[in-house]
This record gives sequence, structure tokens and C-alpha cells, in this order.
Amino acid sequence: MSERALVTGGAGFIGSALCLELIEAGWSVTVFDALTYAAAPGTVAQLTAAGAGLIRGDIRDRAAVRAAFADAQPDAVFHLAAETHVDRSINAADAFVTTNVSGTFEVLEAMRLYRDTRPASAAGRVRMVHVSTDEVFGSLTADAEPFCETTRYDPSSPYSASKAASDHLARAWAHTYGLDVRISNCSNNYGPRQFPEKLIPLMIMNAASGRALPVYGDGSNRRDWLEVRDHAAALRAIAETGVAGRTYCIGGGAERSNLEVVEALCALLDARRPQTAPHGRLITHVDDRPGHDWRYAINGARARRELAWSPRRSFEDGLADTVDWYLDNEAWWAPLMGRYGGERLGLT
Repeated sequence: MSERALVTGGAGFIGSALCLELIEAGWSVTVFDALTYAAAPGTVAQLTAAGAGLIRGDIRDRAAVRAAFADAQPDAVFHLAAETHVDRSINAADAFVTTNVSGTFEVLEAMRLYRDTRPASAAGRVRMVHVSTDEVFGSLTADAEPFCETTRYDPSSPYSASKAASDHLARAWAHTYGLDVRISNCSNNYGPRQFPEKLIPLMIMNAASGRALPVYGDGSNRRDWLEVRDHAAALRAIAETGVAGRTYCIGGGAERSNLEVVEALCALLDARRPQTAPHGRLITHVDDRPGHDWRYAINGARARRELAWSPRRSFEDGLADTVDWYLDNEAWWAPLMGRYGGERLGLT
């Protein structure tokens, strides 16, 4: 029999990539998602066409979460539902605290009750992959070693603080109640179906429309980049072969400054739309984000060693594929621009 997955936040950017990865691997998938501003109708349609079940609900709603467990009867829970955009967390932190902290509590409690009511032969199969971020570790200096599974937590934004709190809850429920919880901390993702408030899709859509490309500060802030489908493959590997109670840092090994990323996007667009080149003329430096972490980097040795996983796509190939996807799929992202028109967020 195929394994059954309940994916919270499955209609989102990383969640939808994970659902498609699981379905292709033969899993039965149920999506539990509030379908907030970041949920694209095109993504939902793709998931249901691929065979995923869809339950619309909020992870802060205790009855809805527990009903979803009863309906899906999962062997594995992938917990991705979260508010994720740092700039939005600066403007309105309350949704991040209630969703990322209180919502995670509701999911953990629902999983505990679900496990305890299963037949003894099935109870031990229930595990959770709690999907977190490298931002919980804070900011690195230029010569610091990359983050790893034992790096001390030092969150610096409302978003990263709320995710750190959710990680601590997940570990506490594993320690106290014996839940099988595996935690992932991943670097920046990019790829198809990402909401346009994030750097790479926003730059592609602005450049394609001849609008300014806003780069925070001098653009020197550095991130490690991973193509979202490679992240999805890592999450499946954690569920299938990972160790209960263990944390896995998932990185792309592709550290770039924000300015380098934007310049690479401009070069790709110059090649594809030479009539509007050079797109680099659209780069505009704007006031930096308050409390902007300078550098993130991941040491992914454990994931490579224990999960037999490594990224399949180079940053250069993945970025080119991503540009092509957005240029070819305006019907996917155009409806979203009514919810978010590229306006600046995250200014106090």
C-alpha cells in the first residue's frame, strides 16, 4: 500500500512542490491549507489534477486540524503551513505568532491524539517532518562557518523568531510525548510557483514589465540558494529514511549576494528579451530592510551522508529554468498581482 501524507500548507510554494514530488513517488496526498493571499488558483488546480485531496482549513482552528487528521489518516505529516515573508512580519507580526507558533501547537497536539487512537500496529508509523528555515540561526559574518544542525539559535526578525519558537515546540513534543518528529532547516528556495513578493519572482516580473528592480541597501547581503524541487526531494527523503528526533540542514551550496542574483536574472532576461535590454539599467538601490541579516549559509553534510541526497540542479541551470517558467506562465502569476502589486513592505 502507498503511504498517506497530510501536507499542511500544501498549496504554497514549497508545499506544492513537495506534494507533486510525493505523488510522483506513489504517495497518497491530502493538502490542508487556508488558501491565503499566497495561494495561487493555478497551483491548486495543478494539485487536484495530479490527484491530491484538498481540505481548506486554518492550522489555528483546533477542530479543523483534528478533523483533517481523521479524514486523511496519514502515515506522515509534513508541516509547512506558515507565514513566511520577513517584510510582512515587520509590518504585522501578530499573524506570524498566531500561525507559526499557535498553529504548530495545534498540529502537534492533533498528531499526538491521532497517534494515541491508532491501532498499536499503526501508531509507530506516524511521523512528522517539521519544515523550518535557516533564518532561525541568525546572521553569519563573512568568515564564519556555515550553519549546521548544532548551530545556536539566534533569530532576529519576527518571522524567524516565530519559526524558532515552532521548532522548540516540535522538539518538546518529541521529547515529552514521544512523537516521531524530524526537523529540517533549509536555505532560500527559488523556482516555479513562488508568490511574487519574494526576491527572484519579483525581479523577473518587474524586469519583464520594465519596472524598477529594488535592491535593498548595497545588495551585499548573502544567501544560500536551493531549487524548490530539490528541497522537496530532501523532505521526502527525511520522511522515508530520516531518523526520528533528528534535525537536517538542507542547503544548495550556492551562496550569492542579492545583487549577484539580480544581475544574473538581468543577464538571462537580456538573452531572452533583447529588445528591452539591458535590464540591468532597472536596478535601483533602496533603503535596507530593518534588522536585515547579512549572510546565511548551510553545511548540508548530514543530509548528503544520511539521506543520500544532494541537489540535482546547479544554481545557474535552476535560475534559467525559473526565468523561463515565469515568462511562459503569465496566466499563473497575473491574477496574483491584484493581491500584491510589488509595493514595498517591511519598513517600520
